[in-house]
Amino acid sequence: MLAPQASFRGELVGRSVQVRGRYEAGGQLLVAGRVLAGRTGYLVLTPLRVTDAAGRAGWAGPDPVLPVVRGWVGDPGAAADLLTVPAGPVAVTGYLQVSEGSGSGAAAGRTDAISSAELVNSWAGPIYSGYLVLVQAEPAQPAGLARLGPPTPGGGGSWNIQNLAYTAQWWIFGAFALFLWVRLVRDEAAGDPGDGEEHEQAEDPGDEPADAPGAPAPPRAGAPDEHPPGPDDDQIRTPAAGAAAP
Repeated sequence: MLAPQASFRGELVGRSVQVRGRYEAGGQLLVAGRVLAGRTGYLVLTPLRVTDAAGRAGWAGPDPVLPVVRGWVGDPGAAADLLTVPAGPVAVTGYLQVSEGSGSGAAAGRTDAISSAELVNSWAGPIYSGYLVLVQAEPAQPAGLARLGPPTPGGGGSWNIQNLAYTAQWWIFGAFALFLWVRLVRDEAAGDPGDGEEHEQAEDPGDEPADAPGAPAPPRAGAPDEHPPGPDDDQIRTPAAGAAAP
Protein backbone atom coordinates (compact mmCIF):
# COMPACT_ATOMS: atom_id res chain seq x y z
CA MET A 1 0.00 0.00 0.00
CA LEU A 2 1.11 3.54 -0.70
CA ALA A 3 2.16 5.60 2.30
CA PRO A 4 0.97 9.23 2.58
CA GLN A 5 3.38 11.80 1.16
CA ALA A 6 5.52 9.03 -0.37
CA SER A 7 6.50 8.82 -4.02
CA PHE A 8 4.03 6.89 -6.13
CA ARG A 9 5.61 3.68 -7.41
CA GLY A 10 4.77 2.61 -10.95
CA GLU A 11 3.65 -0.89 -9.98
CA LEU A 12 0.81 0.59 -7.89
CA VAL A 13 -1.05 1.93 -10.92
CA GLY A 14 -4.29 -0.03 -11.22
CA ARG A 15 -3.81 -1.74 -7.84
CA SER A 16 -7.12 -2.55 -6.15
CA VAL A 17 -7.32 -1.27 -2.56
CA GLN A 18 -9.94 -0.81 0.14
CA VAL A 19 -9.83 2.01 2.69
CA ARG A 20 -12.10 3.39 5.38
CA GLY A 21 -12.72 6.95 6.36
CA ARG A 22 -15.04 9.93 6.12
CA TYR A 23 -15.72 12.14 3.13
CA GLU A 24 -15.17 15.87 3.60
CA ALA A 25 -18.06 17.33 1.64
CA GLY A 26 -16.80 20.90 1.82
CA GLY A 27 -13.74 20.02 -0.26
CA GLN A 28 -15.52 18.31 -3.15
CA LEU A 29 -14.45 19.52 -6.61
CA LEU A 30 -15.53 19.00 -10.22
CA VAL A 31 -12.68 18.19 -12.63
CA ALA A 32 -13.53 19.75 -15.97
CA GLY A 33 -12.85 18.48 -19.47
CA ARG A 34 -13.05 14.71 -18.87
CA VAL A 35 -14.39 12.41 -21.57
CA LEU A 36 -16.43 9.27 -20.91
CA ALA A 37 -18.01 7.24 -23.72
CA GLY A 38 -17.37 10.05 -26.18
CA ARG A 39 -19.00 12.75 -24.04
CA THR A 40 -17.18 15.57 -22.28
CA GLY A 41 -18.14 16.22 -18.69
CA TYR A 42 -16.81 16.38 -15.15
CA LEU A 43 -15.22 14.01 -12.68
CA VAL A 44 -16.60 14.20 -9.15
CA LEU A 45 -13.53 14.44 -6.90
CA THR A 46 -14.07 14.16 -3.14
CA PRO A 47 -11.49 14.15 -0.33
CA LEU A 48 -11.61 11.09 1.91
CA ARG A 49 -10.03 11.47 5.34
CA VAL A 50 -8.62 7.96 5.82
CA THR A 51 -9.14 6.65 9.35
CA ASP A 52 -7.40 3.28 9.02
CA ALA A 53 -4.04 4.47 7.64
CA ALA A 54 -2.16 3.97 10.93
CA GLY A 55 0.25 1.09 10.61
CA ARG A 56 -0.05 0.83 6.84
CA ALA A 57 3.31 1.17 5.10
CA GLY A 58 4.77 2.33 8.42
CA TRP A 59 2.51 5.39 8.71
CA ALA A 60 2.20 6.80 12.23
CA GLY A 61 1.08 10.38 11.56
CA PRO A 62 -2.33 12.08 11.54
CA ASP A 63 -5.17 10.85 9.34
CA PRO A 64 -4.20 11.53 5.72
CA VAL A 65 -6.49 12.61 2.91
CA LEU A 66 -7.02 10.52 -0.22
CA PRO A 67 -8.50 12.05 -3.39
CA VAL A 68 -11.39 9.84 -4.56
CA VAL A 69 -13.00 10.03 -8.00
CA ARG A 70 -16.55 9.00 -7.13
CA GLY A 71 -17.82 9.16 -10.70
CA TRP A 72 -18.60 11.28 -13.76
CA VAL A 73 -21.42 13.65 -14.69
CA GLY A 74 -22.17 15.35 -17.98
CA ASP A 75 -24.02 18.39 -16.60
CA PRO A 76 -23.52 19.18 -12.91
CA GLY A 77 -26.37 21.69 -12.94
CA ALA A 78 -28.88 19.04 -13.99
CA ALA A 79 -27.54 16.39 -11.61
CA ALA A 80 -27.17 18.22 -8.33
CA ASP A 81 -28.70 15.34 -6.39
CA LEU A 82 -25.99 13.01 -7.71
CA LEU A 83 -23.29 15.18 -6.15
CA THR A 84 -24.52 14.68 -2.61
CA VAL A 85 -21.66 13.40 -0.45
CA PRO A 86 -22.43 10.42 1.82
CA ALA A 87 -22.17 11.30 5.51
CA GLY A 88 -20.56 9.22 8.22
CA PRO A 89 -17.99 6.43 7.97
CA VAL A 90 -17.59 4.79 4.56
CA ALA A 91 -15.62 1.85 3.18
CA VAL A 92 -14.53 2.36 -0.42
CA THR A 93 -12.91 -0.01 -2.91
CA GLY A 94 -11.23 1.12 -6.07
CA TYR A 95 -8.02 1.18 -8.06
CA LEU A 96 -5.08 3.54 -7.65
CA GLN A 97 -3.90 6.10 -10.16
CA VAL A 98 -0.86 8.34 -10.04
CA SER A 99 -1.39 12.03 -9.33
CA GLU A 100 -1.58 14.26 -12.38
CA GLY A 101 0.59 17.25 -13.13
CA SER A 102 -0.32 20.67 -11.79
CA GLY A 103 -3.08 22.58 -13.51
CA SER A 104 -4.49 26.03 -12.95
CA GLY A 105 -5.55 25.27 -9.36
CA ALA A 106 -8.91 24.95 -7.66
CA ALA A 107 -11.44 27.78 -7.72
CA ALA A 108 -15.21 28.02 -7.28
CA GLY A 109 -15.51 24.30 -6.66
CA ARG A 110 -13.75 23.30 -9.89
CA THR A 111 -10.29 22.30 -11.05
CA ASP A 112 -8.68 21.01 -14.22
CA ALA A 113 -6.24 18.48 -12.73
CA ILE A 114 -6.15 15.83 -10.03
CA SER A 115 -2.87 17.06 -8.65
CA SER A 116 -1.99 16.23 -5.04
CA ALA A 117 0.53 19.07 -5.05
CA GLU A 118 -2.33 21.52 -5.68
CA LEU A 119 -5.07 19.77 -3.72
CA VAL A 120 -3.08 19.85 -0.49
CA ASN A 121 -3.43 23.65 -0.55
CA SER A 122 -7.23 23.31 -0.45
CA TRP A 123 -7.63 20.16 1.62
CA ALA A 124 -4.65 20.30 3.98
CA GLY A 125 -2.37 17.34 4.49
CA PRO A 126 -0.92 14.90 4.81
CA ILE A 127 -2.02 13.73 1.38
CA TYR A 128 -1.37 10.73 -0.84
CA SER A 129 0.58 11.17 -4.07
CA GLY A 130 -2.06 9.19 -5.98
CA TYR A 131 -5.85 9.03 -6.09
CA LEU A 132 -8.53 6.35 -5.96
CA VAL A 133 -11.06 5.68 -8.72
CA LEU A 134 -14.14 4.32 -6.96
CA VAL A 135 -15.52 0.91 -7.89
CA GLN A 136 -17.67 0.08 -4.86
CA ALA A 137 -18.73 1.88 -1.68
CA GLU A 138 -20.52 1.03 1.56
CA PRO A 139 -22.97 2.62 2.03
CA ALA A 140 -23.71 2.81 -1.67
CA GLN A 141 -23.74 6.18 -3.42
CA PRO A 142 -26.34 7.39 -5.96
CA ALA A 143 -26.68 4.94 -8.84
CA GLY A 144 -26.96 7.70 -11.45
CA LEU A 145 -23.36 8.77 -10.91
CA ALA A 146 -21.45 7.15 -13.80
CA ARG A 147 -18.37 5.23 -12.78
CA LEU A 148 -15.11 4.92 -14.62
CA GLY A 149 -13.90 1.51 -15.78
CA PRO A 150 -10.60 -0.04 -14.72
CA PRO A 151 -7.47 1.02 -16.58
CA THR A 152 -6.60 -0.83 -19.79
CA PRO A 153 -3.56 -0.62 -22.11
CA GLY A 154 -5.69 0.99 -24.84
CA GLY A 155 -8.24 3.77 -24.99
CA GLY A 156 -8.42 5.44 -21.60
CA GLY A 157 -5.36 3.62 -20.35
CA SER A 158 -2.78 5.83 -22.04
CA TRP A 159 -1.17 6.23 -18.61
CA ASN A 160 -0.05 2.59 -18.85
CA ILE A 161 1.75 3.05 -22.16
CA GLN A 162 3.45 6.18 -20.83
CA ASN A 163 4.71 4.36 -17.76
CA LEU A 164 6.04 1.52 -19.89
CA ALA A 165 7.86 4.03 -22.11
CA TYR A 166 9.52 5.65 -19.09
CA THR A 167 10.53 2.23 -17.75
CA ALA A 168 12.02 1.20 -21.10
CA GLN A 169 13.91 4.49 -21.30
CA TRP A 170 15.57 3.95 -17.92
CA TRP A 171 16.46 0.34 -18.78
CA ILE A 172 18.13 1.46 -22.00
CA PHE A 173 20.04 4.19 -20.17
CA GLY A 174 21.19 1.71 -17.50
CA ALA A 175 22.32 -0.85 -20.09
CA PHE A 176 24.29 1.80 -21.98
CA ALA A 177 26.02 2.97 -18.79
CA LEU A 178 26.90 -0.65 -17.92
CA PHE A 179 28.34 -1.17 -21.41
CA LEU A 180 30.58 1.90 -21.06
CA TRP A 181 31.80 0.73 -17.65
CA VAL A 182 32.65 -2.79 -18.91
CA ARG A 183 34.45 -1.32 -21.92
CA LEU A 184 36.50 0.99 -19.70
CA VAL A 185 37.50 -1.83 -17.33
CA ARG A 186 38.46 -4.10 -20.22
CA ASP A 187 40.61 -1.40 -21.85
CA GLU A 188 42.35 -0.65 -18.55
CA ALA A 189 43.08 -4.36 -17.97
CA ALA A 190 44.42 -4.93 -21.50
CA GLY A 191 46.56 -1.79 -21.59
CA ASP A 192 48.32 -0.45 -24.72
CA PRO A 193 50.63 -3.10 -26.34
CA GLY A 194 52.73 -0.38 -27.96
CA ASP A 195 53.72 1.05 -24.57
CA GLY A 196 55.24 -2.27 -23.47
CA GLU A 197 57.34 -2.62 -26.62
CA GLU A 198 58.72 0.90 -26.34
CA HIS A 199 59.54 0.30 -22.68
CA GLU A 200 61.48 -2.89 -23.50
CA GLN A 201 63.43 -1.17 -26.27
CA ALA A 202 64.36 1.69 -23.96
CA GLU A 203 65.74 -0.72 -21.32
CA ASP A 204 67.58 -3.15 -23.69
CA PRO A 205 71.13 -3.49 -22.22
CA GLY A 206 72.53 -4.26 -25.71
CA ASP A 207 71.72 -0.78 -26.89
CA GLU A 208 74.41 1.81 -26.32
CA PRO A 209 73.57 5.43 -26.00
CA ALA A 210 74.58 7.61 -28.87
CA ASP A 211 77.53 9.94 -28.34
CA ALA A 212 76.57 13.24 -26.91
CA PRO A 213 76.89 16.19 -29.23
CA GLY A 214 80.38 17.73 -29.03
CA ALA A 215 82.05 14.72 -27.32
CA PRO A 216 85.43 13.63 -28.79
CA ALA A 217 85.30 10.49 -30.92
CA PRO A 218 87.45 7.51 -29.74
CA PRO A 219 90.67 6.90 -31.71
CA ARG A 220 90.49 4.52 -34.62
CA ALA A 221 92.72 1.47 -34.74
CA GLY A 222 95.86 2.06 -36.86
CA ALA A 223 95.24 5.75 -37.18
CA PRO A 224 98.36 8.00 -36.93
CA ASP A 225 98.92 10.04 -33.83
CA GLU A 226 97.18 13.32 -34.33
CA HIS A 227 99.79 15.03 -32.04
CA PRO A 228 103.30 14.29 -33.42
CA PRO A 229 106.21 14.83 -31.04
CA GLY A 230 107.63 18.35 -31.13
CA PRO A 231 111.22 19.49 -30.75
CA ASP A 232 110.79 20.15 -27.05
CA ASP A 233 109.31 16.77 -26.19
CA ASP A 234 112.75 15.25 -25.31
CA GLN A 235 113.40 18.05 -22.83
CA ILE A 236 110.33 17.32 -20.78
CA ARG A 237 110.60 13.57 -20.79
CA THR A 238 111.11 12.02 -17.34
CA PRO A 239 114.31 9.93 -17.07
CA ALA A 240 113.75 6.23 -16.82
CA ALA A 241 114.00 4.65 -13.42
CA GLY A 242 117.58 3.61 -12.57
CA ALA A 243 119.25 5.76 -15.24
CA ALA A 244 122.43 7.56 -14.10
CA ALA A 245 122.38 11.26 -13.90
CA PRO A 246 124.93 12.98 -16.22
